[in-house]
Amino acid sequence: MSDVICELRGGLGCITLNRPQALNALTLPMIRALTLCLLAWRDDARVKAVAIRGTNKAGPFGAFCAGGDIRFFHQALLSGDPTPEDFFTEEYRLNHLIHSYPKPFVAFMDGVVMGGGMGLSQGASLRLVTSRSKLAMPETAIGLFPDVGGGYFLSRCPDFAGEWLALTGTSLAATDAIALGLADRCLDAGRLPQAWDALADVDLLDTDQTAAWLAKFSEAGDATSALDRDNIDAFFSLGSVSAIVQALEADACDWARQAAAQLRQRSPLMLCVALEQIRRARALTVAQDLAMERDMMRHCFFPRHLGRSAGQTEAAEGIRALVVDKDNAPIWQPARIEDVTLDMVLPFFASPWPAHSHPLREMIGAVL
Repeated sequence: MSDVICELRGGLGCITLNRPQALNALTLPMIRALTLCLLAWRDDARVKAVAIRGTNKAGPFGAFCAGGDIRFFHQALLSGDPTPEDFFTEEYRLNHLIHSYPKPFVAFMDGVVMGGGMGLSQGASLRLVTSRSKLAMPETAIGLFPDVGGGYFLSRCPDFAGEWLALTGTSLAATDAIALGLADRCLDAGRLPQAWDALADVDLLDTDQTAAWLAKFSEAGDATSALDRDNIDAFFSLGSVSAIVQALEADACDWARQAAAQLRQRSPLMLCVALEQIRRARALTVAQDLAMERDMMRHCFFPRHLGRSAGQTEAAEGIRALVVDKDNAPIWQPARIEDVTLDMVLPFFASPWPAHSHPLREMIGAVL
């Protein structure tokens, strides 16, 4: 069976990510199938709205999408396979398509929603989570940065929560995701199949019908976020990663010690790149942010300014340590946050392409 199932139920276009053995991690064929489906439905008058969900090994729901297929990235880095170039270009075009989609787009963000899964869902007009949801952008742990529009949607989180999420890769439960503007409503996980089936009879352009559907299937209760927003803002508003981690380590509270320990495990170089990314992205449109991230990803895979080959990159080492060998002992270059310099960071933001040949050139002028 296909890894992406697209079917029409009445006026609702239904997409199911169907690669449960890999937590629906995205491959290039999946990205292409999703893009073709959404383009066809965008121009099909019969289709009034679109909904997307994932599957787990037991059936629909339970997992949304764990991101891109990072084992494939690792193999490509070591072998010189150029396919990731197409992967990221086409994935970012898909992210932009979702952000700019002219019809209601509903994302059922049940279970794991990380990396590329956030890219598929953050542009949705209705982002639905459950008690099983775990949202995160954990890329600095594997020597990358929060891409797929992460600069855009994380920088729109309240105050300095975007910096905190981008650097630490902290996983958010439903209540916290809603509090930070990364989800809209929490549905009852046990009733997702019924909610999915009933959605075909809802006119999502009718606010009363949509509200009634949400009220019927939403999780009971009024849980409040337990995020320590004061500490997040106090530390992650500081001017550099070095200043952030030193302040955290100088503080005696458990929250600060835990955050510092998280940062010390991440790639020092990519922490600094990610902080610069989030702060630049606050002034960018979705399209401009994705174009910037496409530049950044080229430099992650081919960091010529660092004098490294693809197989010597932070990404190659991070994926090796956490996913391939699983020794959880990456050897980062440089090894310490304090040793990262601006000369290492700023070239990530210099486009390797002239404007007329940028792989996302058709998007750069778009204003969302």
